[in-house]
Amino acid sequence: MDLKTAVFNAARDGKLRLLQKLLENKSDPEVTKLTSEKTNGATPLLMASRYGHLELVEYLLECCSAPVEVGGSVNFDGETIEGAPPLWAASAAGHLKVVQSLVGHGASVNNTTLTNSTPLRAACFDGHLDIVKYLVEHKADLEVANRHGHTCLMISCYKGHKEIAQYLLEKGADVNRKSVKGNTALHDCAESGSLEILRLLLDYGARMERDGYGMTPLLSASVTGHANIVDFLVQLPLTPPPERADALELLGATFVDKKRDLLGALQHWRQGLELRHTDPVSLLPKAPHEQLVAAYDFAVEVTSEEELDALISDPDGMRMQALLIRERVLGPAHPDTSYYIRYRGAVYADSGNFERCVALWSYALDMQQRHLEPLSPMTASSLLSFAELFSFMLQDRAKGLLGTSVSFHDLMAILGKSVLEIERAIKQKSDGAGSVTTAAATPVPDPAQLSKALSIILHLICLLEKVPCTLEQDHLKKETIYRFLKLRPCGKNGSSPLHLAADRATTCVGRYPVCRFPSLQVAAVLLECGADVNCRDAQDNSPLHVAASNQQPELMRLLIDRGTHFDSTNAMRQTACDLLGQKELARSLIQPVNHTTLQCLAARAIIHHGLVYQGNIPQRLEDFVLLHR
Repeated sequence: MDLKTAVFNAARDGKLRLLQKLLENKSDPEVTKLTSEKTNGATPLLMASRYGHLELVEYLLECCSAPVEVGGSVNFDGETIEGAPPLWAASAAGHLKVVQSLVGHGASVNNTTLTNSTPLRAACFDGHLDIVKYLVEHKADLEVANRHGHTCLMISCYKGHKEIAQYLLEKGADVNRKSVKGNTALHDCAESGSLEILRLLLDYGARMERDGYGMTPLLSASVTGHANIVDFLVQLPLTPPPERADALELLGATFVDKKRDLLGALQHWRQGLELRHTDPVSLLPKAPHEQLVAAYDFAVEVTSEEELDALISDPDGMRMQALLIRERVLGPAHPDTSYYIRYRGAVYADSGNFERCVALWSYALDMQQRHLEPLSPMTASSLLSFAELFSFMLQDRAKGLLGTSVSFHDLMAILGKSVLEIERAIKQKSDGAGSVTTAAATPVPDPAQLSKALSIILHLICLLEKVPCTLEQDHLKKETIYRFLKLRPCGKNGSSPLHLAADRATTCVGRYPVCRFPSLQVAAVLLECGADVNCRDAQDNSPLHVAASNQQPELMRLLIDRGTHFDSTNAMRQTACDLLGQKELARSLIQPVNHTTLQCLAARAIIHHGLVYQGNIPQRLEDFVLLHR
């Protein structure tokens, strides 16, 4: 163990004498260097502060001139906080004396983490009232919000720390401050079930605002299933009658899907119906769906006590009611709407009813593509779920179960929607740049999101290759893949679909295995549909380089047969043959001498001898020589 690591460990473990011994006989510059450097992303002072070693903190500050503001990585409850100053760590961990010492040695009470969290917010999160008071008394800013716009008051309300919330309000915290997504402290109380704090906020003038999804605190309480909050808020005169009925009906939907309490759901739905019937003037009737939804088994919302009573003996009908109500009240753009449709589909899949699952998931995916941003994580999750489901249904262990047959139509529909997601992303990027997308200059969406979407598409193509199809269906599949390739999508490091098809890393697209890569079959169908065999990634690797790196001689032979340039080099001036290394079997299968032409040797000689060729030979030959640089 080196000295720097030993110093770090001593500070972390609170071993003052060991630390003193390690630093004795060291010059001042050496001590400063040892106590300023980071190990595992953190300084010794940060670790000592995190674990409340007061004597060590003071020794590092007073005897070692350790920098009091240098932040680093610190772990809390399994989560790594980046850029956390020592004061933040001590405040989050509840070490008051360490907090006092750090502030006394000049630590700024408003210095933040990389996510803009202050020491005051850290103390509010875990309910350290004594530290909250101390920091506020030393000029901590109550209104500094983190990157999501959440203030100290909001987090106190969400975590249910009433005394801290009351103290912040007494000190002038803005009770109606909004986050980036438009929620207020009242929303946080409603979501956490803190009725006492919610009453307190109302006493301080909190207003019933709507957030970015149009949700009031009352609806937020309904979504999270806090009946105590709902019961309180529906009684307030300031709550509009239509919202009272919607909230009770939405609460019933939550009881179905989240609490799995069907009797409780019926009770809340009955209350909602009674409200609508007793006040028909101010309460508009439920707005019906524009058309019946096949995925919901063509269910309609109940509008009478008789219809509600009939649901008692129809649990599946109640589950469809919950989906209908949630879509009507929250709207299709709210994440919970599609989430619970997908959840219900997963429950059907677990019971072996794959047909209902596919129907519900398809409906949710259509909803996401209509209302969410292109390449949204939720949409990507839906596409991946389909790939995992179809993969399971095609396995031997699933055969014999009810409805496990995977149809070409279902798989093809999801592939089409996956390609549509890429088209949406590229169109959005193009529209944002104010230019028209062309084949020569296709705008590139976020590489990380796009890489995942591309990998999912390749898995879907792989699954399609396992499903029998007619000539017409085969033509439709290849036409869709051709349309996909014409978009020229590239993921991380500029990887094209053909690069990804040759890469072992493409296998790991989710938690469950779908297809194994590199895939000779997928590469072959991509090439047949027009993939560029000589395309390059950010490191100038061709798909042949990737296949060689993954020790795939058969795939290399396919690429060579389709016209890839065998001895072209990447940015490191390596050929694919170089990347095979000393794998004799692979090299013997490829036989490099069989694929090296006189043209290639001439081009390499020009590069090797540094001959000037630009302007002295035709442009197409210049491009050829460049491949060998």
